[in-house]
Amino acid sequence: MHPARSNVSTMARPQAPGATGMGQSILIFSGAGLLLWGITHGLIPALHRRTPLEPVVLWFLAGGLGVFVPLAVLGAWLLGRESNASSWTHWKERLRLRPMTSNDWCWTVLGFVGVSILTFAIQQVLGSVHGDLKLQPAFMSLAPLGPGRYWILAAWFPFWIVNILAEEFLWRAVLLPRQEAALGRWAWVANALGWTLFHAAFGWPLLGLLLPILLIVPFIAQRTQSSWPGTLIHAGLNGPGFVAVALGVV
Repeated sequence: MHPARSNVSTMARPQAPGATGMGQSILIFSGAGLLLWGITHGLIPALHRRTPLEPVVLWFLAGGLGVFVPLAVLGAWLLGRESNASSWTHWKERLRLRPMTSNDWCWTVLGFVGVSILTFAIQQVLGSVHGDLKLQPAFMSLAPLGPGRYWILAAWFPFWIVNILAEEFLWRAVLLPRQEAALGRWAWVANALGWTLFHAAFGWPLLGLLLPILLIVPFIAQRTQSSWPGTLIHAGLNGPGFVAVALGVV
């Protein structure tokens, strides 16, 4: 393991961020979760009744502009309260955007494989216990794409980029270091619990399927002290997973 990152809970960081304890963490994650719930259970159904667009396309539009853009703005606001520094060197260090090391790549591969295996296992268990249990919530419902509907993939792609970057920017690059300042070695647990709370709007079947990534990504992000592994795992599973569903592969 990389010696410079072995004890992440006690390592002194340059220009340390402000501390965010459990109470503030719950407030931030639950507030974002309520926003997600309102968009997915209120706005999208209302728009679906009034427009010919499929729910999943409305999810791309309303979720991207109404949830993930505000998350990015919140992250930028929190950063602005920490420092007035404007140099790229400062922000690269603060947001843990240093170049990937061999140790980071090892954790990324292990995380990707681990999440994939555990997610598949949970899916098999849910299928055997509940039979035809529907994992996708209504706002994500999507019939396999065919002629005349492949444009949905083009609509999804920018949403996917905004989704991944906004979440990893706020949850891991901005908030996790602040949680470490308050909670030390257990900051990843608070981050994982909060991230799970944020996804409550997805419903328990999908939430159960997401548990591996919800737990493993925060752990690896703190263990490596880098924002890149979690971003790569999140993007690498989320993107191909949607494409596979959209094309009817799974």
